[in-house]
Order: sequence, then structure tokens, then C-alpha cells
Amino acid sequence: MFKVVIPARYASTRLPGKPLLDIAGKPMVIRVVEQAEKSDAEEIVIATDFEKIIEVAQAHRKQAVMTRISHVSGTDRIAEVVEAMGWPDDAIVVNVQGDEPLIDPALINEVAEHLVSNTEAVMATACHPIHDEGAFLNPNIVKVVTDHKGNALYFSRAPIPYPRDDQYKQRIQAFRHVGIYAYRVGFLKQYADLSVTALEKIESLEQLRVLHHGFKIGVTVTQHAPASGVDTQEDLDYVRSLFG
Repeated sequence: MFKVVIPARYASTRLPGKPLLDIAGKPMVIRVVEQAEKSDAEEIVIATDFEKIIEVAQAHRKQAVMTRISHVSGTDRIAEVVEAMGWPDDAIVVNVQGDEPLIDPALINEVAEHLVSNTEAVMATACHPIHDEGAFLNPNIVKVVTDHKGNALYFSRAPIPYPRDDQYKQRIQAFRHVGIYAYRVGFLKQYADLSVTALEKIESLEQLRVLHHGFKIGVTVTQHAPASGVDTQEDLDYVRSLFG
């Protein structure tokens, strides 16, 4: 069994008030909760910094916790929730982004189960195979390479592993990182004390802080690319069309 926390910041550069945007009669963040409820999670909590989101959660009978507005990452916000909820160190928490109303419940389960089975990891995440060069070269698509045990070696916006010699260009299999994480609660309580690192800033990838400080991140491979989140008006229009 595991918990789900859904970080839902109100501020958004491209879509102001994104968690509250309507999707077929319900706010986006509520649609995300409803998808998470289809997983095996025993408890689901919205983590926000905006009172209106708390009110919306209560109106839909969903659990929500007010957190500080100053958090620099979703992981920091989840760490505050963990302390507030008093969850035990051996509990597992899955971070489901508040702008993913199409999140696959099976993927939530998969990431949680991967962390349960990988006892040396403090976190788990997911990836899927990249099949086209455009995605491989796109800096907006994060790539990951792993060791023989399936633990992350590095995450990057650069194309990795990069085939220097032509003989490898048709033979490498690159993987796209999927932005979903499972954590052990005991590690989340340590996370806030980990210093921010240069690589984390350069790549703008908070998971590099975890690797820099010597912790293991397990990576499960899913064969199907997950549905994209809502970052633009076009994304929102598409999701609305699916919900009718």
C-alpha cells in the first residue's frame, strides 16, 4: 500500500491558475485526484499553496494540505506534507503532478511497486523507450541512463547515451524519463537538508540532487508513452475534448 500526494501550485506562467481550470465541469486538480483514486493508493492528498484550491478540494470531499509558497520543487512540498500527516518512515509516497488529468493509474502502481521491490533505492521513477531522433535530441525531453540493476546513473536534457561512432547509431536504445516519483517517507524527511547542487541548477532537474548526494533512484521501464500533462492552452483544449 502507498500514499499519493498531488502538488498543485496556483502560479503558472503559461496557464495562470492551472489547477482550477475547468475540464468538463470539474477543476483539473480534481480530475487528477479521480485518476489517482483508480490506483491502489490507500490515501490521496493535494498539496497546495493557495486557499481556493483547499476550498475546491473540500467541496469535492478530497483531502488537501496547505503548504508554504516558498518551496522550490514539488519534492520539497511533499516533504512538508509528509511531516504534517505524520506518516511513518517506511511508508511509500507517489508524487503525481497536478497537471496530469490523464495519468494512468497503472503507472502509479508500477512506480510504487518498483520502489517496494528495490530495497537499496530511496526513490523510484519511470521511463519509456525513445523511437525517434527528434525526441532524442529535444532538450525539453529528459533522458535517463541506468546501471545493470536498473538504478539511474544520470538524467539529462542532452541526448544520452550519445553514439560517438556511426556503428552505434542504429543500435542504442535511449529512454525518455517520465516525471512521476515514488519516495520512502524516511528519505523525504532528509531531502530538505540536502544542499542544492550545481548539476541540478544547470540541467534544471531536481532528481540530480539525489544522485549527487549518493542515493539510489530505481527506474522502471514502461513500454507505452504516458499521456502528456497540461502545459499550454492547446494541451488544455485537447484534454477537454477527450472528456467531452
